[in-house]
Amino acid sequence: MTRLLLLFLTLATVAQAKPAPRPVEAYLQPTVFALTMVMIHDVASPPAASRFYAYCLLGAHDLVAQNAKNITSPTRFVRDFAPAPLAKTEKYDYRLAALYSILETGRLLLPSGYRLEDDQKKLLAQLKENGYSQAIIDASVRVAQTEASRVMAYAATDNYRLLSARTRYRPAKGDGYWYPTPPGYIEAIEPHWRTIRPMLLDSCNQFKPTPPVAFSKDTTSAFFALAREVYDTGNALTDEQRAVAAYWDCNPFAINTSGHMMIGFKKISPGGHWLNIAALAVERAKTPFDRAVLVQSVAAMTLMDAFISCWDEKYRSNRIRPETVINRYINPRWQPLLQTPPFPEYTSGHSVISTAVAEVLTYMLGPDFAFTDNTEIIFDLPERQFTSFRQAAQEAAISRLYGGIHYRDAIENGQTQGSAIGSFVVQKLKKAGIKPAP
Repeated sequence: MTRLLLLFLTLATVAQAKPAPRPVEAYLQPTVFALTMVMIHDVASPPAASRFYAYCLLGAHDLVAQNAKNITSPTRFVRDFAPAPLAKTEKYDYRLAALYSILETGRLLLPSGYRLEDDQKKLLAQLKENGYSQAIIDASVRVAQTEASRVMAYAATDNYRLLSARTRYRPAKGDGYWYPTPPGYIEAIEPHWRTIRPMLLDSCNQFKPTPPVAFSKDTTSAFFALAREVYDTGNALTDEQRAVAAYWDCNPFAINTSGHMMIGFKKISPGGHWLNIAALAVERAKTPFDRAVLVQSVAAMTLMDAFISCWDEKYRSNRIRPETVINRYINPRWQPLLQTPPFPEYTSGHSVISTAVAEVLTYMLGPDFAFTDNTEIIFDLPERQFTSFRQAAQEAAISRLYGGIHYRDAIENGQTQGSAIGSFVVQKLKKAGIKPAP
């Protein structure tokens, strides 16, 4: 009896020491976040980051759709994407191939993609420990590499390579036009982004917003009232408003000054923040791997196209930032809470992309999806609670007023623009047969 008891205790101890195999869903969020860390290192601009995410997830989506009958292929709704099915000549695990393709596409696509090689090795080691055979892992890697090459060929046709050959942007002359802002006075970011081919929209100007309130130095004008609101709000911020502004800052490269020294701080992009929200949401909902990849892929595509739409308007209206107006006509020493990003003001990028992706996530996961967002804890910011994706998007939008970097009409018209984009994407998903959350 004593021997049996000792044997039982020994077996129990061994069972406790050996962790249970991780479900494949558990690898998705860290795999996508590995892309984010490289983009933070590279200081990828917000529009460029959204493009990187979209292509990296497109291959994973395509692989899943080729193997799971319940997942709609991206070839049914993504513009000009019609790859031939993979030749299934060897046994592989499409889920492993999908995960590896995310990293492989990132390795090939990102400026510092080589930094993902360690993540690839780590992923394969974890899969090996999790019980997958070396033969299955090797076959899955080969399939992933083939898919990544196919996605890279597709990405090469979206006009991105032509950006560097375009005329260098010079600020327009005139009182109402955008001009580089302190402290870095960085030149305009991605002035020709409108030429990038959208993945879901028909064109960059399909959802052109209403024109902004016209610039005026008249202190009784509607424009001056907008500038005064930014100034007055910035001078009377509550602790909660400061927290909201800081949480949604999402400035990939902020500069702090100390005497004659400038120190740069790298942060996550707006698209990266929202894609991590999507990852947290599918994890919380215990969404199966196939559907989780679909949700993240569609979210990434929506973010990419929303940035294209927003940037089309930014360099059309080319509107001056509040900081410049306030320093010229109200208070030369005033500074916004957040550092002003280096591109024109109208419309608010966070308002557009947050509203657009929130509409899509609402369709995919539900209208009352409460979640905890801990995306910014790596930047020492506390997590925040939201009752829905739309509530989070509303907070992201108004944060730009609290931060002192946008006028109210850029925020509200940006939300209208984003809502139209999101609704269009949802209709496209419905037409393709993608059903809403059960």
